[in-house]
Amino acid sequence: MSAWGDFNDAPSLPWEEEGSAINHGAIATFLEVVFGYCDGLIPIRGFVDQGQGLETRPHNIWIPADAAAAELLGTYANWAAREGTAVYVIPGTVAEQGQARAEHVRQMQAVVVDLDTGDVEAKLAHLIQHLGPPTLVVQSGGRTAEGAAKLHAWWRLTEPAEGQDLIRLCALRGEMADKVGGDPHFRSAHQPIRVPGTLYRKGGAERVVSIRQHHAEREVDLAEFAEAVAAMPFLPGQERHHSLAQGERPSLDAILTTPVREGAQDGWTRFQGASAAIGHFIRQVHEGRLNRDQGWEAICGYNAACLRPAWPLDRLKAEADALWALHVDRNGPPLLRADGAAPASVPAHTLGALLDDTSPMPDDLIGPRVLTPGGMLVLGGAPKVGKSDFLISLLVHAAAGAPFLRFTAARPLRVFYLQAEIQYHYLRERLQQLRLDRDVVARARDTLVVTPKLRMLLDEQGVPLVAAAIRQAFPDAPPDVICIDPIRNLFDGGPGGEGENDNAAMLFFLQSRVEALRDQVGPQAGIILAHHTKKLAKHQVKDDPFLSLSGASALRGFYTSGMILFRPDEEETPRELHVELRNGPALSPLLIDKASGRWVELDRRAERLVRKDIGRKLDAERTRRHDVILRLIAEEAEEGRLCTANAFASKFENKHGLGGKDNIRERIGVLATKGYIKYRRDARDLGQPYTKSKNGYLVVQEMLLATGEEIIDPETGEIIPATVRVLPSHFQCPQSEALLEVENPEVWVLHDLEEGAA
Repeated sequence: MSAWGDFNDAPSLPWEEEGSAINHGAIATFLEVVFGYCDGLIPIRGFVDQGQGLETRPHNIWIPADAAAAELLGTYANWAAREGTAVYVIPGTVAEQGQARAEHVRQMQAVVVDLDTGDVEAKLAHLIQHLGPPTLVVQSGGRTAEGAAKLHAWWRLTEPAEGQDLIRLCALRGEMADKVGGDPHFRSAHQPIRVPGTLYRKGGAERVVSIRQHHAEREVDLAEFAEAVAAMPFLPGQERHHSLAQGERPSLDAILTTPVREGAQDGWTRFQGASAAIGHFIRQVHEGRLNRDQGWEAICGYNAACLRPAWPLDRLKAEADALWALHVDRNGPPLLRADGAAPASVPAHTLGALLDDTSPMPDDLIGPRVLTPGGMLVLGGAPKVGKSDFLISLLVHAAAGAPFLRFTAARPLRVFYLQAEIQYHYLRERLQQLRLDRDVVARARDTLVVTPKLRMLLDEQGVPLVAAAIRQAFPDAPPDVICIDPIRNLFDGGPGGEGENDNAAMLFFLQSRVEALRDQVGPQAGIILAHHTKKLAKHQVKDDPFLSLSGASALRGFYTSGMILFRPDEEETPRELHVELRNGPALSPLLIDKASGRWVELDRRAERLVRKDIGRKLDAERTRRHDVILRLIAEEAEEGRLCTANAFASKFENKHGLGGKDNIRERIGVLATKGYIKYRRDARDLGQPYTKSKNGYLVVQEMLLATGEEIIDPETGEIIPATVRVLPSHFQCPQSEALLEVENPEVWVLHDLEEGAA
């Protein structure tokens, strides 16, 4: 029923008037007991009772679990009574319209047992004796073979059960049914049940589903109730039935090898046997253990060998297709095996054959031997060390076929970057901040494909999803490189659920997930995995950097090359990049850093080897003194005074932490050599006295000299000192230290050899 008008606007029928067979009070009481504390939507099911000669399709609706629920369900019950439809409810709430499977149920607040066979009253008495009286006892309208009314017994919880408590609640329903002989189907959270106050019409009998007892104040705590259920003994005689029920379903081995005869002569019907066997082979096909043809051949083999008589092939095919569709709907796209047959033998070569084979070596994907065809590179680094930034730069250059640091790609590579850390907008911001050559970016625009942050695992559902995305990104040719960043966010350790610290789980992930993905989309593709490192002391990392890789040691034995990026000194920006290669000679460590937005390799010969801490302090002090000197020269000019080097040194001796006159003159000389200070030989046109100094007055960039006059600011009307720009006439040559004339005083040229500026 998609429109309420279908049953809201219909004319009233006799039972809808006063004295109607639909008991709206019973409906309201039932909803309060079963859903009073719950949030979300209540799934309502309308099924035609058998024996009425009607073939109406089921009608499903979802109503909010709120104050209006009783009115809405009552209206639906009136319509159902007119249509000959029984009203059921799944006794739990879901989040969205259309959800009704067990995994969709998110809250339940009542425990129920369905007593539908045998001595119903004795079973209810046994439950009351050991568990206390139920909150609600409902007569469902049905009758047992002995003629007794079938019952539903409900115990209301003090609060809704969610998550693990919900699983516990369903297990309790199954345990109670086992111990007293109730309906075992209520182990499942989505098992529907009749609603009190509605009509029962099976087999031509018409009865109202009624409430026999209601103890409104009766509520139970889930943990205490579970203890009481565990302590409750089996109803006398029920132990044997329980053990038989447990033994009715044979093991998988028995299912696949035991003949099953028509008419359930073996306690196991042909339908049950066929469904179990087909389900087993479907799971194998879905997980990639068998291809489709092998799976169908196995199903046909079971049909011929075990079903007596065998099913017709069209029925077998229909059942297999239906179960396949259901399995894919629940578990996602399949991990289908390639059609190629497994090798008939293990390849082996003699020493002579290997020595005589002089054919060219395969081209590296990223050289030298850093990433080879079919190889695996693991890049490790601590959080915030710049691992992802470094990796993005490496991938962009690889996609462009351009060199990066010492690494080269022989041609532009098709790169798929599966990353699970950076959200879309911050990903694009980071890419836009990279300082890359325009031709590199132009060549990599279409060959590097990046995912935004993914919330998924690379499991049996995730692998085919990613494979489909890669095929869509590169429809004309397989990828050259598949990058996964980081392992931790996508890790699937297999059925046991172990984490990345378990060697077996790590091998499962690498072989059954990462390599399975590669085998689907490009068997010769190289794989790059980004991984975190453990917290180790700096000396431990330097002794063996690759021991710092987080998780199981099996990872190091699996990859073909590894990189570790770490910062030797947390107070400095340079990083060390260590590389180990299984397929080539070792590379010496690289000292790298970001300069103007680009990764560059630094010269290790300029690195201090001893007394690094005190060296850094001295560098910082020299930088401070340089800044102070430049600032003071500019401030003197703003007060109307130009200074020569000697005059400046004399004035500021032992002030501002600059030291003595000789130290100040020495620092001025360094700054002049680097171009931060230049000279004005004659400043008489600026109102300054003639100087006999061979160099003249000190000048810094954008320096202004106060003239002693005042002007009015045309914008603010404020009276401010008048100033003029001071331009240099000479500069000190950085090679010869000779004083040379400035060619263009408007252009300020720096010669800072330490910083590399020009």
